[in-house]
Amino acid sequence: MFKSGLILLVCASLGWTSLCVAQTPQSTPAPDPAPGSISGTVVDQSGAVVAGAQVKLAGTGEAQSQKQETLTGDNGQFSFANVAPGAFQLTIASPGFATQTSSGILGPGEVHLLPQIALTVAANISDVQVNLSRIEVGEAQVKDEERQRVLGVIPNFYVTYDPHPVALTSKQKFELAWKTTVDPVTFAIVGGIAAVQQAQNTFSGYGQGGQGYGKRYGAAYADLAAGTFIGSAVLPSLLKQDPRYFYKGTGSKRSRILYAIANSVICKGDNGRWQANYSNILGNLAAGGISNLYYPAQNRGAALTFENAAIGVGATGAANLVEEFLMRKLTPNLPKHDQTTP
Repeated sequence: MFKSGLILLVCASLGWTSLCVAQTPQSTPAPDPAPGSISGTVVDQSGAVVAGAQVKLAGTGEAQSQKQETLTGDNGQFSFANVAPGAFQLTIASPGFATQTSSGILGPGEVHLLPQIALTVAANISDVQVNLSRIEVGEAQVKDEERQRVLGVIPNFYVTYDPHPVALTSKQKFELAWKTTVDPVTFAIVGGIAAVQQAQNTFSGYGQGGQGYGKRYGAAYADLAAGTFIGSAVLPSLLKQDPRYFYKGTGSKRSRILYAIANSVICKGDNGRWQANYSNILGNLAAGGISNLYYPAQNRGAALTFENAAIGVGATGAANLVEEFLMRKLTPNLPKHDQTTP
């Protein structure tokens, strides 16, 4: 320092100031220390990774101005890059867990790997929110619908009173069809239909007596099973349509009547949009065509097919009207979220 000052003094006396300044050694600032990185893994007390936990990085002391934030990935890991060396503190938070902190000192250029950070369950948690998948929600709705019985007895499975129903999977559509066709009440209703046909001598080719009743019973049950599986499971799965009736319950009486009747020829798709109810229409046609295999010869033919199909579509409209205005009042086992529906 003394030598540099002496050089400048001599140069000034000689008028060579600019030249001497250029020749005088200059002090250079020390380079900034190389940044490092911090990474780690967040787990719970069982050792399972915690995804989506919020991790905040803050410096302390001279490095307190640096702040970063990230979320743990599906593997529970997090990482911060370009972190200035010095003391740091991490704050980890996740719903249902107590907030936890971790601190340390990062050296220049250091790759700092923290030991696993285990979160503990918050002591004051009174309500834990659980997110269910669409399939799980649909399964819960199907279970609710399987408990719906008019007067606590007659199955009322194919109507949803839920204001926010989810689309059914193919498995769930077949489950509803199976539960409907094997329900004891279904067998009893078919028995009643066969008895009426026997009394009126409908399909006289079957004859009378026990044998005639058995044939009528078998035909009626085959009609029901074929129509249910084809129109409410097979085709809805292939065409991605929902076989259920979506209870309206609001609006004017006229709008509800039109809505119920229209639902015999339109339905909701699995995408939530209204569309032509090909499943019901084609299902009734298919069931009518199959019935030609077992009805008496004099009753077979295209007329039987279209007659049964028309009856099926008309019966759907009539059933929807009953569902819209009567069945809900007679169905005691509705889920709690349905009880407030008008």
